[in-house]
Amino acid sequence: MTRTFNWRIVFKTMGVLTTLEALFMLVPTVTASWYNEPDLGAWLISSIITWLSSWWMLLAGRHAEKRVGEREGYIIVALVWVVYSLFGLLPYWLSGALPSITDAWYETMAGFTTTGSTVIRDVEAMTHSILLWRALSQWIGGMGIIVLSVAILPMFGLGGMQLYSAEVTGVSYDKLSPRIADTAKHMWITYIGLTLVEGVLLWVFGMGKFDALCHSLTTISTGGFSTRNTSVMFDGPAIQWTILVFMLLSGINFTQLIYLFRGKPDRLVRDEETRWFVSACLVVGLILGTGLFFYYTDIHGSRFMDLLHSAGDSLRVGLFTSIASITSTGFAAADFMLWPPLLWMIVFFMMVPGGASGSTAGGAKWVRIGIFAKSALAEIKRRVHPNAVIPVRFNDRTVSEVTTSNVMAFMFFYMSIIGLAALCFCACDIGFDEALGVAVSMIGNVGVSIGQYGPSGCYADFPTVAKWIATFVMLIGRLEIFTVLLLFSRSLWKK
Repeated sequence: MTRTFNWRIVFKTMGVLTTLEALFMLVPTVTASWYNEPDLGAWLISSIITWLSSWWMLLAGRHAEKRVGEREGYIIVALVWVVYSLFGLLPYWLSGALPSITDAWYETMAGFTTTGSTVIRDVEAMTHSILLWRALSQWIGGMGIIVLSVAILPMFGLGGMQLYSAEVTGVSYDKLSPRIADTAKHMWITYIGLTLVEGVLLWVFGMGKFDALCHSLTTISTGGFSTRNTSVMFDGPAIQWTILVFMLLSGINFTQLIYLFRGKPDRLVRDEETRWFVSACLVVGLILGTGLFFYYTDIHGSRFMDLLHSAGDSLRVGLFTSIASITSTGFAAADFMLWPPLLWMIVFFMMVPGGASGSTAGGAKWVRIGIFAKSALAEIKRRVHPNAVIPVRFNDRTVSEVTTSNVMAFMFFYMSIIGLAALCFCACDIGFDEALGVAVSMIGNVGVSIGQYGPSGCYADFPTVAKWIATFVMLIGRLEIFTVLLLFSRSLWKK
């Protein structure tokens, strides 16, 4: 028998979540007042509209039955990103920073999904409040709006298990405690702690207080929005090393990080996905650094002191670029499009796997890449030994057939959406190589791509239709595909 859809709980939950957004909007509103900026009125109007809308939703959801099923969970998870972006675009549009609704929607969706691609040509011309909102939107979306809400919803008598399981990335999720709200709280405490520590370190190493805050917000969220047109290309080595380390930490499963900070590093060391992820970052970084070293010495000569200087810079830039691409952060220590084609093609391909499950990073996730690769190898062995039972094992556990099927289906849809999106971009008169690059970048929530959309470019001249397609692909990538596809499944609604 079909269970009645609990639409009141959807409105009530969305009302609570939108109230949180209105509260977050007060931060740039106070910033605009502090710096006496002309867009203070736009912030006040945006905050009021968001606040009133949240109360209307709460009113529509009054007397809601406290039951969040799978259907309600998936619709809330998908809807919250759209609703947050709708209200989040208001300051860009009302202030005139982005007078086009399309551009304001694109910038906001790129923020909340932590994609990090921008349509702003001159970032440094923006006000402090707009720059802070860009960074804050990525920080809110990084750990996940739903993970934040799960820690708060029990205060309103609402359950969060269905929301948490529908939003958390990867093929599975770990609970640090029996209550899912406690798990969410631990993750957010760690998230806030890492943000504060990085912000202080960036300030100590010479970055301005405001810039340090914004870059810390967008590093831990693996978003990549910067307050500079050139990202962090011209910052000192200490700043780049700091961002590099925190990008790497943010690409690791936060559950594993919490165990590490609790003095239990053995779980992190034994975790196969973490080993794959960290190894890929280091190996690719070493390859890029070596390639840059020889490229640098070929151009500038081979004096001994020059070699020492080049080796250090090459290693730092190579590691930074490797980690920025794999974690989907998208910060740039150099414009890799000026490198030899082999090097920037390596950077491009490493945008696909992304970070670890349960992290703030985008991409397909290394646990899926690992299971996918092991399943392929197991199939080769089965061809040689057709009667043998050859299970796929990950973290010393046999992977169930259901999980394997899930991974195969995900990889199929992931590659199919890349191909379909690339075709759509080509139809918008974008070259094939750049269309493919943007498709990979959008679904992986990387932001930076290749060609004119590389580290030194922006999406201001991206065709209007292509921008709307790109934002949809960003959303699919952030929600890990199935959450969106399930909404179009008749079986879900008939369940």
